[in-house]
Amino acid sequence: MKKVLILSVMVVFSLFAVSSAFAGKCPQPRKTKAAPGGISKKDKTAKADAANGKAIYLKKAKPMACKMCHGAKGDGAGKLGKALKPAPRDFTCAATMKKVSAGQMFHIIKNGSKGTGMVAHGKTLKDKEIWDVVKYIRSTFVK
Repeated sequence: MKKVLILSVMVVFSLFAVSSAFAGKCPQPRKTKAAPGGISKKDKTAKADAANGKAIYLKKAKPMACKMCHGAKGDGAGKLGKALKPAPRDFTCAATMKKVSAGQMFHIIKNGSKGTGMVAHGKTLKDKEIWDVVKYIRSTFVK
């Protein structure tokens, strides 16, 4: 019984160590400019639809779905994201995400982020849809 317990603890520790080695850097330093005016202080997620945001994040966003870079788990480990420098934002990194307001996320999704692989989605998504994505991300990945 004691051996099983020790073995179980070792397996869990090993899995944690391996997953940590492949995880992105947390916190993620960025030099992204703050959204202009009062946009960074806006938060329209209260009336947003997280289910629609999920559909957009996983499949519907154009030119490509958010998950392609940010990963289905929001950890920045999407198929295309692995080739980007800097790495896509890891929404599961609480140390980083507590510094990123809902309004700042809205602005970046709409306008892109210079110096990163984050493209602007303002021409293909309506503002309401962007707020839906922000709500989905913040309610699902940000802890």
